[in-house]
Amino acid sequence: MSSTLQDVIRRFRQVDVFGEEACTGNPVAVVLDAQGLDDETLRRFSVWSNLSECTFVLPPTTAGADYRVRIFALSTELPFAGHPTLGTARAWLDAGGVPATPGVLVQECGAGLVPVRIDGERLAFAAPPRIRSGPVEADVLTAVIEILGVDPGRVVDAEWLDNGPGWVGVLLDSADTVLELRPDASAHPGRWDIGVIGPHAAGARLSFEVRAFFTEGIEALREDPVTGSLHAAAAQWLLARGEATVPYLAAQGTAMGRRGRVHVGAEDGTIWIGGRTDVVLSGTAAP
Repeated sequence: MSSTLQDVIRRFRQVDVFGEEACTGNPVAVVLDAQGLDDETLRRFSVWSNLSECTFVLPPTTAGADYRVRIFALSTELPFAGHPTLGTARAWLDAGGVPATPGVLVQECGAGLVPVRIDGERLAFAAPPRIRSGPVEADVLTAVIEILGVDPGRVVDAEWLDNGPGWVGVLLDSADTVLELRPDASAHPGRWDIGVIGPHAAGARLSFEVRAFFTEGIEALREDPVTGSLHAAAAQWLLARGEATVPYLAAQGTAMGRRGRVHVGAEDGTIWIGGRTDVVLSGTAAP
């Protein structure tokens, strides 16, 4: 018999991640105590949540991990994603989780073990290595530019920023160009994960403006409010290009009326992606 969420009362949290203040970032649904749920149930609940991601917390299977998480973007399972990582960590802590190492918890996910630093309201994850990098193929980049509807002359560079979700990264000439985008993927059906980055003026509090667009199947292009995985891979790219110095602060969600703020730092060769995390809803997943 297929398992259902009704089989047992399961602890639930909805966490706002990367907001400048509560309810200004990107929410993630977190189902704790997810043992016994089959894949069909996980996908169905994730789609029903209607959020960009939904996570399910399980006992770890790898030594050194505090818990294991499965991450879904609607019906698609991801090996790693940024704001679900921080949101799940906050939910686990809020539900009474105590990391084996004070001040740092370790998440097990499809991408392996991901350390998460605990610093009050702010959590930060260690950026995982990219599984795909390098230049974007010419035909793919042409399609991406057409989807974005941007003047090709405003495209500075493009690179694969894939650390799990599969982002194609596009660096534009300015934050204003990023905010002016009105993308349309109707002429290019299929799966797209497009991250766009543009610099703010020198000396501004915010260093970069970021937007993330994705599709699933034939559905219309959607925009993600704040995207930790994209910021992690973008930081690796921007630092390697000499476009950024750490620490820096990036914005996302501006075009959607959100105030996402992503703190990027580095220590001993590791890039850390941090932000505020707020438990907004707390209860159970049950009828």
